Amino acid sequence: MSEQHSLRDGVTGEPLTLITAEGQRVDSDTLDPWVNDVGDSFLAGLYEDMVVIRRIDTEATHLQRQGELALWPPLLGQEAAQIGSARALAQDDFVFPSYRENGVAYCRGVNLTDLIRVWRGNASSGWDPYQVNVATPQVIIGAQTLHATGYAMGLVNDGASSATITYFGDGATSQGDVNEAMVFAASFCLPVVFFCQNNHWAISEPVGLQSQVPLAGRAPGFGIPALRVDGNDVLAVLAATRIALDRACSGGGPTFIEAVTYRMGPHTTADDPTRYRDANELEDWKAKDPISRLAALLNSHGMDMEKLDADVAAKADAVASDLRSGCINLPDPEPLDVLPTFSLRIAPG
Repeated sequence: MSEQHSLRDGVTGEPLTLITAEGQRVDSDTLDPWVNDVGDSFLAGLYEDMVVIRRIDTEATHLQRQGELALWPPLLGQEAAQIGSARALAQDDFVFPSYRENGVAYCRGVNLTDLIRVWRGNASSGWDPYQVNVATPQVIIGAQTLHATGYAMGLVNDGASSATITYFGDGATSQGDVNEAMVFAASFCLPVVFFCQNNHWAISEPVGLQSQVPLAGRAPGFGIPALRVDGNDVLAVLAATRIALDRACSGGGPTFIEAVTYRMGPHTTADDPTRYRDANELEDWKAKDPISRLAALLNSHGMDMEKLDADVAAKADAVASDLRSGCINLPDPEPLDVLPTFSLRIAPG
């Protein structure tokens, strides 16, 4: 595969796809070589992942509505973008998420209770980043892209063969931090994957208001090749992320991926999208649901969907039960826990 990996394809045109909204497998010269090893059993695993994280998302939303969480940022509709990219990562790749990548955190092995610890207000941080190679969620819009770029500089200095990936939404591309991170990453040819989940809404602002061209078209201006893929197609996302990681780890530098998806729920549980979003738009995107399209593909391949769905539902029920139990049984923090603990060392003499 050439160094550029045909990354000029799909930057400004229709997003590249491998599974249509109807569940039909189509060809892509750019993406196909990167998923030749993916069989039905692997696809069934991706299907399970997406169903489980949707259930996690639903359960957490219910917990917030019941007063057990202060806030929750739903990922409904973005399951393929998160699962496809997360399952492309190597164990030593480091993830720098925003506040919505709970599906990525699940794939990386973050404890279920740790997913909701901050949102319950019990802690200022959810988990130890170095146990799972995932930084804790970043609420300051776009700041995590700078963190990923700095970490990638360290990887280069250490001679490591791994990469970083940083997640952000369409709204964050208008933030200075994201643009500064891309300038730095391009200048020093750093192993960073900039993964933009274009879910069409920056809270109440539509993406078309802040960008008159596809977001992937911005990256080449920084000297960064880009891919624009169907973010509701888990196989296309997997392929695109593999391309970007291969480029990063082989010394090719950063890559920008625009995964075109849709936020079917609210921005957070404090938001009411019916105030600014046309209901017909939501219905149109429901027809492109990432889970149902993969189910249709597996069914066309002769997969026993009745058994698969039963097994996956049991797994999702168990995960949701663990999440609820972990949330409700979190001990209340002590008043002084809000203050950091320091260890004072005094040199002799």
